[in-house]
Amino acid sequence: MIRKLSIGILLLVATFIIGLIGYLIIIFAGDYVIDEKKLVMDSATSLVDTDGKLVTKLYAQNREIVSIKEVPEEVQQAFIATEDSRFYNHPGLDFQAITRALYKDVLAGSKVEGGSTITQQLAKNVFLSHDKTFLRKTKEAIISLNLERNYSKKKILEMYLNQIYFGHGAYGIQAASHLFFNKDVEDLTVEEGALLAALPKAPGSYSPIDHMDKSKERRNLVLSLMEKQGYLSAEETVRLQGKTVALNVADIGKDPAYLTYIDMVLEEAAKKYHLSNEEVLRGGYKIVIPMEERTQKAAYKLFQEAQYFPGSSNEELPEGAFVLMDSESGGVLAVQGGRNYVRRGLNHVNTKRQPGSTFKPLAVYGPALESGEYDPYSLLKDEKTDYNGYSPSNYNQTYQGEMSMYDALVHSVNAPAVWLLNELKISESKKYLDKAGLKIKDNDLKVALGGIDEGVSPMEMMKAYRAFAEEGKVIEPHFISRIYNQEGKLIGEAKGKEKKVFSKQTAWYMTKMLESVVTDGTGKQGHTDRPLAGKTGTTSYEKVKGGARDAWFVGYTPNAVGSLWMGYDRTDDSHYLTGGSSYPTKLFKDILNQMPERKQAAFKKPSGVKDLDKPIHLVKIDDLSSAFTFHYGLPAVKLTWTPSEDERLQYDIYEVKDGKAEKIDRVTGTGEYEVNSLPIFETISYYVVPYNPQTEQEGESSNEIGTRFIDKFNKSGKKKEEKGKKNKPKHKAE
Repeated sequence: MIRKLSIGILLLVATFIIGLIGYLIIIFAGDYVIDEKKLVMDSATSLVDTDGKLVTKLYAQNREIVSIKEVPEEVQQAFIATEDSRFYNHPGLDFQAITRALYKDVLAGSKVEGGSTITQQLAKNVFLSHDKTFLRKTKEAIISLNLERNYSKKKILEMYLNQIYFGHGAYGIQAASHLFFNKDVEDLTVEEGALLAALPKAPGSYSPIDHMDKSKERRNLVLSLMEKQGYLSAEETVRLQGKTVALNVADIGKDPAYLTYIDMVLEEAAKKYHLSNEEVLRGGYKIVIPMEERTQKAAYKLFQEAQYFPGSSNEELPEGAFVLMDSESGGVLAVQGGRNYVRRGLNHVNTKRQPGSTFKPLAVYGPALESGEYDPYSLLKDEKTDYNGYSPSNYNQTYQGEMSMYDALVHSVNAPAVWLLNELKISESKKYLDKAGLKIKDNDLKVALGGIDEGVSPMEMMKAYRAFAEEGKVIEPHFISRIYNQEGKLIGEAKGKEKKVFSKQTAWYMTKMLESVVTDGTGKQGHTDRPLAGKTGTTSYEKVKGGARDAWFVGYTPNAVGSLWMGYDRTDDSHYLTGGSSYPTKLFKDILNQMPERKQAAFKKPSGVKDLDKPIHLVKIDDLSSAFTFHYGLPAVKLTWTPSEDERLQYDIYEVKDGKAEKIDRVTGTGEYEVNSLPIFETISYYVVPYNPQTEQEGESSNEIGTRFIDKFNKSGKKKEEKGKKNKPKHKAE
C-alpha cells in the first residue's frame, strides 16, 4: 500500500509538471484547432443515391437545436451535477478532478474514474475521434481551453446539450425530450430532466424504453447528486425519487418511409465497417446508398393500406415485410420492416418464418434439375403416399397419378414435390440450400413444403432467389454502396462477390417455369406489365379451417429480386390470416408497378443454354367420328376429331379387334387419320389417345367408334334402293 502511495505521489508530481508545460503550449497554440463551422452542428451524415442526389441527412431525423434559455435551470443543474460538478469553476480542464481520478486509478491498479469536463466532452464529440491516444488527449485539452477562452459557460453548456447522444437515434436534449416525453425541453420537469441527464453515460443500458428499472435507478442517483450539490432539498429528493418514470414515447423521424432503410444502413455500417451508430450519425460521413426512392415510398404507402392484409382481428391487422434489391449488384432498392415500423424496433425483414411452397424451387426442383436426372417435363408421382408416418396432401385433395415437374411447380402441387425430395435425398437438397445461404437443421421431408422449424427470413429468401435471376449465382445484399469520411476519403464499398449455387441451365429452366407460375399458376393474382417470375407460399393454421400463419411471394423481374411476407407475430385462435398467398402476390405487383421503368423488357436467355419450349398440354377428345370411303378401290375409313390448337401435340391411333386394342400409328398436329385396306366382314372399332412428346405421357382415350364395313355398305345400299322405289311412282305419274 505504501509503495502504491509513493508511486501515486510521483505520478501526481509528474502530472503537475507535464500539465504546466502543456498549459504553456496551449496558450501559445492559440485558436487554430477550433473550426467554428463544426460548432454549428455541420457534422451530419448524408445519405445520397447512386446519382449523388441527397436522400436525407441523418441528424435531420433526430436532432433539434435549442437555446440554453429554453432549458429549465433545474434541468441544466441535473447535467452539471452528473457530468461536471465544478463546471463553473474550472477553465475547461478540472485539474482537481484529474488528480482525484488519477489517485483513485493508482489505488485500484486500473482505470476506475474519469476526469473529463463538459467542455472536454464537447471538444471530443465535435472535433475529435474516439481513439484513446496521447495525441488525441492533448488535442482535447488544447481545444477545451480555447473553447473556454472564446465562449461563455452558458454557451458551452448549450452546445454540449445540443450535441450529446441520448439513445434511439436522438441527438440533443430537444430531440430526447420529444422522443421520451413528447414535449418541448422548456416543459421538462425536474425528474424528467434528471432522467435525461442519466442517459449519456450509457444510452443503451439506461434506456427507459428498453430497461425501465435500470433507468429509474440511474435517474434517482442523479437526483441524489443534485441534493448533494445543493440543487435540491432532502424532502424534494425523496419525493421525486418516489415518482414513476412516465414516458410518452413519440416518433421523431420526419419521413417514416425511410425508417427501416436508415436502420439497415446503421446496422451494416456497424457490422461491415465497424462504425458505431453514434459515429455514423454525427461523423459527417457521405454514404452512397442504392435506394430507389420512389419504390421505397411506394412500399411504405401501400403497407399502410388494410386491403392487402387479411386478418382475423379487426383490432390488429397482420404484420408484413418487404425487401427488393437490384439483382445484378445486390444493392437494396427498398425495404419495409413492418406495417408500422419504429426506429430500432422489430424488423420483420430479418424475422424467420416458415416459407411454405416458396421453398420448393430451392429445396427440390433446383437440385433435381442440377442432378441431370430430371428436366422440367420429367414425370413425378402424384399420389397420396405415406413416408414413415408423414403423409402430405394436395391442397384440393385430388391426385393425378403423375404429372410433370413443370405442372407440379406452376400449380404448387405438394405430393410430387415430397416424392421428388424423397428420391433426391435431403442431404443432397441441403448442399444447395447451404450454398444459397439457407442454413437449416431439419432433416425430414417436410422441408420440401417449407416446413422448417426455425424458418427463414424475407432477406434470406430474396438472396437465395437471386440465383435463379442471375445465372445460378447469389450475392450478399447491401445497403451501403460506398462510404466516405468527413474529408471525402473512400473508407469502404460493397464488394459484390458472387457465389455459384446452380448452373446457368438450371437457373434458366427455373426462370421459365416461375414465369408460368405468375402467368398461369398460383401467382396470377393482381397485374403487372413487367416480366415477372416467382413463387407463392402459404403455411396453414391447422386449428382454423381456411386459416393461415404465413403468406409469401418471392420473385424477380429482369432487373430486381424481392421477397414479401405477411402474417401475425404470434398466431393463435384470434390472430391468423384469413387469406393466402394471393395477397402478398398482389401487393408485390402493385409495388413493382410504381417502380421507375427499367431498360430490359424481358428475361434474356444466357448464352450457351437450351431454351425451354412452352409446355404441351393434353386435351380431351370426345368427338371422334368416322366416314367410310375407298382407297385405290379398296375399303377404308377416315377418322376425324377436333385437334388441339398446339400442333406439337401428337395422337396415338388405336384399333380394336376381337376385344384387343393395338396402337397402329402416331400422328402429329392433325385431326384426321385414314385407315386403309379395311376388312369388309370384320367388326373393328377405333379410338384416339393424345400423346405429349415432352413428358412421354398419354392422356385420356377418346370415344370409341366403328363397325363392319359391309354393314355400312348394306345400309347405304338399302337407302339408295328405298330412295329409288319412292321415286319410281313419281316417274309413273308423270
